[in-house]
Amino acid sequence: MIRVAFYDTKAYDKPSFEYYGENNAIQFHFLETKLNEDTAALAEGCDAVCVFVNDCVNAAVIDKLYNSGVRLIALRCAGYNNVDVRVAFGKIHVVHVPAYSPYAVAEHAAALLLTSVRRIHKAYNRTREFNFSLSGLTGFDLHGKTVGVIGTGKIGRIFIDICHGFGMRVIAYDLYPADGIDYVPLETLLAESDVISLHCPLTDTTKHMIDNAAIEKMKKGVVIINTSRGALIDAEALLDGIKSRKIGAACLDVYEEEADIFFEDRSGHIMDDELLSRLISMPNVIVTSHQAFLTEDALNNIAETTVNNILSYYNNDGMCENELCYRCGNIERCKNDRKQRCF
Repeated sequence: MIRVAFYDTKAYDKPSFEYYGENNAIQFHFLETKLNEDTAALAEGCDAVCVFVNDCVNAAVIDKLYNSGVRLIALRCAGYNNVDVRVAFGKIHVVHVPAYSPYAVAEHAAALLLTSVRRIHKAYNRTREFNFSLSGLTGFDLHGKTVGVIGTGKIGRIFIDICHGFGMRVIAYDLYPADGIDYVPLETLLAESDVISLHCPLTDTTKHMIDNAAIEKMKKGVVIINTSRGALIDAEALLDGIKSRKIGAACLDVYEEEADIFFEDRSGHIMDDELLSRLISMPNVIVTSHQAFLTEDALNNIAETTVNNILSYYNNDGMCENELCYRCGNIERCKNDRKQRCF
């Protein structure tokens, strides 16, 4: 029996993970608390830990896990910016779920875009109060507009397909180009796009890629969508751009300082994060609480892939095709093509 400490458990996590775990001799110990230096000791006696986007897996946590016998960190998400893979190398193997349902995230980005430009959220609130006025609800056609997509992995490419369906002109920026997409320099994308959607991972080079300088290069009235990682956008710069009327709308499913806010009911509390409060108060800002992934299809795929990653590691001499390999320096693009263990 493989024992796994499952951190930051939510009610929607359990059914699929219990199903796949019980059928594959994996015993999940579900913990509501997030993983950090204080809670790492809860993994004592476990073979692996299963973590999510807001768990902290820094050097201190990795050392504590390693000393307690944990040899595998199984991310149940695609992003890994919360894990110090450099420190983990040589101690604990790290695996992730590279594609659980790219359609879920891409469709949510499109939903945010449509909601924003057609003022659906405002109309919904009005009609519930029997206010059927159309004043202030004027939107604009997506057809013929230019959308700039930053990051053309699976999610980005599906979002591009959706935008093509609307009749939009699509331009893109990515360090690893794919066939059949019109790529342009980042500065060109910023200058020509009516809509900009972020679909890239958070790295040292992409952190705050949307800052004051980037916003200054954008069209007046641009719509910005972020369903990737909050720190891709400098939130202070975003707010300044909104207040100056340079940014026409912002659709955010992620936020840089979301770790202690998102996924929790804070309705009965005073919001300490003044920046987030100010963003939410803006009439042209839509914030959802990191829910782009949240479909039944995605939850099932996440559980199945995570369990398969764990089984692959323990039943295949430490080999797993979804391992994040630091040795190559390419993290997700292992030069060894997964033909040998990373360490």
